Amino acid sequence: MDEYLERTIEKYCTDELIDSEVYNALSAHEKDPKRREILKRMSVEEKNHSDFWRELLGRECKTRGLKTKILLMLLLRKVLGLTFVSMFLERHEEEVVHFYKGIEKSLPPEASGKLKAIIEDEERHELEIISSLDEKIVKYMSFVILGLADAIVEINGVHAGFLGVTESTIVTGIAGLVVGLSAAISMSSAAYLQAKHDVGKSPKTSAIMTGIAYILAVLALALPYFLIRRMISAFAVSVSLGIVMIAGFTYYASILQRKEFLREFLESTALMMGTALASYMFGDALGTFFGIRGIF
Repeated sequence: MDEYLERTIEKYCTDELIDSEVYNALSAHEKDPKRREILKRMSVEEKNHSDFWRELLGRECKTRGLKTKILLMLLLRKVLGLTFVSMFLERHEEEVVHFYKGIEKSLPPEASGKLKAIIEDEERHELEIISSLDEKIVKYMSFVILGLADAIVEINGVHAGFLGVTESTIVTGIAGLVVGLSAAISMSSAAYLQAKHDVGKSPKTSAIMTGIAYILAVLALALPYFLIRRMISAFAVSVSLGIVMIAGFTYYASILQRKEFLREFLESTALMMGTALASYMFGDALGTFFGIRGIF
């Protein structure tokens, strides 16, 4: 066995063992019997996979960082849900399966047969998770993301428009709040009507989650204008907060939907910045045309 292959096998041996312990910890904290059983079964499967690589390696796998990862996954489970955590753990599945298939033929017949069974387990995990874990947080997350995305683009556009009209951060912040409140009501109404046509989703819950996400984003984006008196600095901080929020919900969606994070993030950020630029130019033109720029 060459050095590279040995290091790679040791890595997968460790990863499978750590994932097994994480699934075991998640099952111990899971109240739903069905989900708990799924997690226990996945923990056993990952342990069997690790044992296979351990036998092939000829020594025990390392578990450095195990406690830290368990604590982190338990925290993420509380905040983002079990489906997200499970998909996060399985996010490198295609890469893993590709490696497994690459070395399958080079192994002895008995080991090759075991590895083939492991590959089938890995390919089944994602489908099993998606079909078996029915979580409310995931079911309504699209409405939360909709509220956040729309608020970030729209309210940063409002702030940028007022950047071309006034030098008052207070006026700009208030404008964002006023527009944000009316827009949140409008978005909640749209989410309510949309959910009426989606089987298994509550229109009321959809509207509430969309509205709350929108309002929270509006408050976060407006806050710098009440804390910072220099307009350009307040705008820069607000835009930075918007980019951070975009990165957060884009990463969440990329894990659940298995999309490319960087591309989605850059597209959303470009949309926000493009809207801000267009709004600034429009606001600047209005301020100059009506002669009100710098008056308040």
